Formats: sequence, structure tokens, C-alpha cells
Amino acid sequence: MKTRAHHVVAGLKDKILSGDLPPGTKLPSEAELIAEYAVSRPVAREAVARLQAEGLVETFQGRGTFVLAVPEPSSFTLETSAIRNQHDVLAMVDFRIGVESEAAALAAARISSPSAEAITQAHESFMAAGHEGAVEADFAFHRAIAAASDNRFFLDLLDSLGPMMIMLPRTRLASAYSMSDAAHVDRVQREHDNIAAAVLAGDVETARAAMRVHLGNTRRRLSA
Repeated sequence: MKTRAHHVVAGLKDKILSGDLPPGTKLPSEAELIAEYAVSRPVAREAVARLQAEGLVETFQGRGTFVLAVPEPSSFTLETSAIRNQHDVLAMVDFRIGVESEAAALAAARISSPSAEAITQAHESFMAAGHEGAVEADFAFHRAIAAASDNRFFLDLLDSLGPMMIMLPRTRLASAYSMSDAAHVDRVQREHDNIAAAVLAGDVETARAAMRVHLGNTRRRLSA
């Protein structure tokens, strides 16, 4: 249930974000807030405290409360060029296990006809890809799973890593785990089969586990 303070916070926040109350502007006094929003003094004080907690205003004793500059939005990126050694590669795979396992779980929970079609197409393309196109096809499959999560942060993260998240581990695998090795290709395809089947079936826990097994196997192969 929204409180009276929430109403005041929402109104002031709208003015701050729209520029009606630009940085450096003194916030209306308690008396002015009480009159404008028809609230009590404690409610007005609570609203100002919430804005301060969000970093939108700052109160100076004896001077009043002033609007702060709203931080500029920044995109989150991961520099694959900074991944230079075996430790970094293993750390990246550990990171992917945490992120992509949850992305697969969300994808299963939110699967739709368009995302199911995209996953099926990406999976089939990976199955048909030769050695030369394996990296791009592999990345496209993982990206389709992230897109199906309907959470842009998962997709932004994978796009930030790019196909190098597939390429970097492969350059450190033994020859027995090369994509030119038929037995290894079959193993990876089965792992992708399990992920796709679980996501398409809407099986959240199995999708999470299947992605964790797949990336966990990648880590095990790297460690070996």
C-alpha cells in the first residue's frame, strides 16, 4: 500500500528528474510541502528523508535541503581484452555459471512463442555449424537463452562479453576438447540439447541445472 509520504516523494522526484527542480535548487520548505500535498509535518519530513536516502537531495543545517545532480547513466561492460591468463578465464567461466544459470531459469519461466522460435533456430544452427562457425553459433545459442529471460541486463552482459566468451576458453582446451573432435562436439551438443529442452518445456529448475552442468563441464575441461 502506497503511503502519504510516497505521494510526496513521487511528486518531488518527478520535478527533480524533469528539471523543474534543477541541481542546486532549494527544496520547498516543510510548510510549503504540507500545503502543496496536504500532508502532516511528519509525512513531509519522511518524504525528504527518503529523497536524501536515494541521493537526490542533501540537507544542510540552518540552510535547508538542496537538490543534487542526478548521476549520468552508465553502461556496464566487461572487457574481454583484459582476460589474459588461465586464472582470468576460469574466473570468467565461474561468473558465467552464476549469471547464465539464472538466465536459463528465467527463460524457462518466461518462455514465449517468439523466444522459443529463436532458441530453436539458434540450437539448430549450432547443430549444423561446422568447425569454422562453431564459436559464433555457440554464442548465438547462449544469447538466445539470455534474450528469452526477458531481462535486458542478462542480454547486455552477454553482448558485452561477445563471442570471445566462447573463444577464450576454447583456446586453452586440450585437443581432445576441440570442436574438430567428433566426440567432444557430440558432448557439447547433448548439453545444449538438455538446456534447450528444459527452457522450451518451461522447466525452471531443470533449465538452471542444465546450464550449470554445461558451463561446469567447460570449467572442468579447462581445469584438466
